[in-house]
Amino acid sequence: MIKKNGKAWLYLLPAVLFLGAFMIYPLVDVFIYSFEEGYNSASQTSFGTGLYNYAYVLHETYFLQAVKNTFILVIITVPLSTGFALLVSVALSSIKPLRNLFQTIYFLPYVTNTLAVGTVFLILFKPMEDMPGLVNMMIQAFGGDIIDFIDGPYWAKMFVLSFYTVWVVLPFKILILTSALASVNENYYKAARVDGASKSRIFFRITLPMISPMIFYLVITGFIGAFKAYSDVVALFGTELNAAGMNTIVGYIYDMLYGKSGGYPSFASAAAIILFAIVLTITVINLMISRKNVQYA
Repeated sequence: MIKKNGKAWLYLLPAVLFLGAFMIYPLVDVFIYSFEEGYNSASQTSFGTGLYNYAYVLHETYFLQAVKNTFILVIITVPLSTGFALLVSVALSSIKPLRNLFQTIYFLPYVTNTLAVGTVFLILFKPMEDMPGLVNMMIQAFGGDIIDFIDGPYWAKMFVLSFYTVWVVLPFKILILTSALASVNENYYKAARVDGASKSRIFFRITLPMISPMIFYLVITGFIGAFKAYSDVVALFGTELNAAGMNTIVGYIYDMLYGKSGGYPSFASAAAIILFAIVLTITVINLMISRKNVQYA
């Protein structure tokens, strides 16, 4: 038994070393930096240790705006993308002709470059000198006024960002849920039809419970991915996110390290630990909820 355990640990050693070097050590390092006040990365010195970095970040206007933007993005995009993905997956599973073709078409946005998709959205939503944009042309056709979705009102920009985020993450969720639906045992459906169960009852009593682990997985990863949003925002609004009022927590961390207001690794570390705490808390809450609502076969 001891020899078998030693052999197993030997197989795991490369993965353990990798996780320790690239995940655990950086996390501990960032945690330490977050308490070092006035840390200078060049001289490796600081003024002292304490909670000043956290106090500064939690009272900073740009960080509070970034937290607001990130939470709004999470609240909007995670339920919408998961719900739309479930509807599309059920529709794809119920058709046989050209099913593979439709699955490929829905998956294309996932393998497309983020900045390229952002450029397409700019063409659709941003008014130009000689062209109001396709979306604004549709609005004008119904008698509405032109809206600048990129440089205009806050909620117009948030609408575009949410739309873009849902569009980008939807293909992966469709792929996962389509696979989950295909794995459901057909015998359950046959037994339900023999008992005269309606389609809606079959869906809510059989389909949803059987694929609930995959739905839960997508919700968890959706929360984590939305909290880490940055490249999507840059693709739409450029790098001056604070000026646009559309920064995210990850964007704020990047700005504190490398942006115009950069050079403050202590503030960036404090913001990163706060983000880690938020994601960990929400993940734990979701895990507690899943105990009652997720059914594992």
